[in-house]
Amino acid sequence: MNQQFNKGLILTSLGSFWWGFIGVIYFKYLDFIGYIEVVIHRCVWTAMTLIITTFLFSKWNIFFSIISSKKNLVGLFFSGLLIFINWGVWIYAVATERIIDASFGYFIMPILSVFLGYIFFREKLNKKRIFSIILVMISIIILLFFNLKSLPWVGLVVGFSWGFYNLIRKKINVDTDIGLLIESLFILPFALFAFYLIYKSGTNDFSFNNPKLSLFILLAGPMTVIPLFLYVRGVELSGLGPAGMIFYITPTLQFLLGYFYYNEVFSLAKLLSFIFIWIAVIIYLKDLYETN
Repeated sequence: MNQQFNKGLILTSLGSFWWGFIGVIYFKYLDFIGYIEVVIHRCVWTAMTLIITTFLFSKWNIFFSIISSKKNLVGLFFSGLLIFINWGVWIYAVATERIIDASFGYFIMPILSVFLGYIFFREKLNKKRIFSIILVMISIIILLFFNLKSLPWVGLVVGFSWGFYNLIRKKINVDTDIGLLIESLFILPFALFAFYLIYKSGTNDFSFNNPKLSLFILLAGPMTVIPLFLYVRGVELSGLGPAGMIFYITPTLQFLLGYFYYNEVFSLAKLLSFIFIWIAVIIYLKDLYETN
C-alpha cells in the first residue's frame, strides 16, 4: 500500500511539473504562430491523441456507455465549453506575457473548489477553510481595486473556468480520459472550421511545407493528455488530499517562470494579492494534511 501511495505521489508530481514547467515552455515557444491557431491545434490534436489512446486501452465500451446517457452528454457539452475557455485564455496568457496572472487562477482554484463543494454538494467547511476562502476573496478584491483600468480577468477566468469544470465533472462522474475525449469531440468541428478559415486566409503556420514545425505543433495533443494521465493516475493511487497539495507545484512553477525567466511585470498590487493567496494556500494545505 505504501509503495502504491509513493508511486501516486511521484506520478502526481510529474503531472504537476509537466503542467507548470514543460507545458509553459512548449506553448510559450509556439506563441510566434499566434495564440488562436495554437488553441485550435490543441483542441484538434488532443482529440486525435485521445482517439488513439482509447483504441490502445480498448475503452470504446466505456465511451458508448457514457454517451448513452443524456445527462452525461449535456454535462460534458458544458464542461467541454469550460475547458475550451480555460485552454484558450491560458494560451492567450502565455502568448501575451501574462503567465503570472494565469498562475493566480490556478492558485485560487483548489480553494474555490472547496467553496463550490460547499454550495453544490453541502461539503462541510471548518474555520480554517472558511478563513482561506475569505483570504482568496480579499486577494481578488485587492486586484480589482488596484487594477480598475485593467481588470485582472485572465487569472479570474482561468481559476473560475477550471473550478466550475471540476464541479461539472464531479457531478457526472465519468472516466477522466473518456470524458475529455467526448468534450474534445464536441469542440472538434468548431476547431476544424476555424482552422479551415485560417488556411483559406493563408495565415496558417501548420503546413506540409514545413514538416518539422508541423510535427512540433502536433505535440499539442500529447502535451495536454500526458500530464492529465499522470496526474489522474497519481490521484487514484495517493488520494485527493495529497494530490491537492502537490498540484500547487503547477502555479508555483508558472509564477517562477513568468517572473524570473520571462521577466513579466509584478506590481505591488499583485504582490499584496499573492501574499494573501499564499497565506490562504498554507492554511488550506495544513488543514488538508491534518484531516487526511
